[in-house]
Amino acid sequence: MRRLFGSWIFIVVMLAIDFYVFQSLKIVTASLPARSKFWVHAAYWSFTVVALLLFLIIPTIGFNALPVFVRTYLFAIIMGFFIAKMVAALFFAVDDLRRLFQWGGQTTMALANGKGISAGESIPRSTFLSWLGIGIGAGLFSTLLYGFSNKYNYRIQQVKLRLKSLPNSFKNMKIIHISDIHAGSLEDKNAVKKGIEKLMGLEPDLIFFTGDLVNNTADEMDGWVEVFSQVKAPMGVYSVLGNHDYGDYHPWPDAAAKKANLDRLKSVHQNLGWNLLLNEHRVIERNGESLALIGVENWGAKANFSRYGDLKKAYSGSEPHPFKILLSHDPSHWDAQVCADYGDIDLMLSGHTHGMQFGVEIPGIRWSPVQYVYKQWAGLYQKGRQHLYINRGFGFLGYPGRVGILPEITFIEFS
Repeated sequence: MRRLFGSWIFIVVMLAIDFYVFQSLKIVTASLPARSKFWVHAAYWSFTVVALLLFLIIPTIGFNALPVFVRTYLFAIIMGFFIAKMVAALFFAVDDLRRLFQWGGQTTMALANGKGISAGESIPRSTFLSWLGIGIGAGLFSTLLYGFSNKYNYRIQQVKLRLKSLPNSFKNMKIIHISDIHAGSLEDKNAVKKGIEKLMGLEPDLIFFTGDLVNNTADEMDGWVEVFSQVKAPMGVYSVLGNHDYGDYHPWPDAAAKKANLDRLKSVHQNLGWNLLLNEHRVIERNGESLALIGVENWGAKANFSRYGDLKKAYSGSEPHPFKILLSHDPSHWDAQVCADYGDIDLMLSGHTHGMQFGVEIPGIRWSPVQYVYKQWAGLYQKGRQHLYINRGFGFLGYPGRVGILPEITFIEFS
């Protein structure tokens, strides 16, 4: 009953925004011929009606019953259109506030002069602000549609680190860091293979994967093991789990089914030839020198994310090694525990945020909505001797695209 009530509230809100935006649409189309105006208005309301019908029908047939491709793009287009209208509505609200204050000023002056305001007297909407709001809303929606083409546009991020505590034998070593594959969202196998070819063309010595191999279930990797098993390196591939890997967001029939899924996913890592670190560390040796590689299960400082990680357990025994690398999926772990209690962990590698798959990264400007949730959200950060690098994600989740924040292969070179 509560869910049904929530659905109707959402529909009412959507319709209210639609009617509000439509008032400005009428202004900017006022000069069009009647036939053109009709088709513009019909197209606007047709999309709204289709979106609302889908919102009502899909729960009855089960959203998960739809093919992944349909679910992904349908959700993205509907939500993109809704968000674009909300953004446009902000500009119209500014215009309405202007009109309200102007009307209030005119009314006050009229009363002060002993005059009245006629019932039909009103202040028209600003054509400029109407065009601006609709233009920005349409631009945002078009940008989101364009972003569909970027989801396999893998970008190599080169990172050079000069770290004093690094043993000489590991200098000039090449490391690849990837994260957030989200196999359940992938559908273009050839595009993914090209990304892996680009990765392997860098000839890494070591490869690290920092979690979220799947969206929810281990069977999402069916058909992908042969593809990702090509990710290999002479000194090994090491991986950890992310919050999505535990199946916490899937409606399992019982705890045993959930556990069986996680066990199967752990086996997938093994089948890939990857060394899955579960709250443990490994010693990596080269020319008689060593470093400690620490891997923890998911641990997030945000209350809505799971805490399976045990850094104390994973760290124990690594103390004698002069250089330590930590693989931990959620970057909020860095401030919450790593910097606070483990000052000799030199480098932490994370993922999780995806850079929200939307933002701006150009010289002088670096912005994404995710920065209002995560203090560290993409790229390299430093506190004293400690460094954190956050990969922007190899795959995608929810929105099947990338705008400004491209899928990433991190290429780290120690010097």
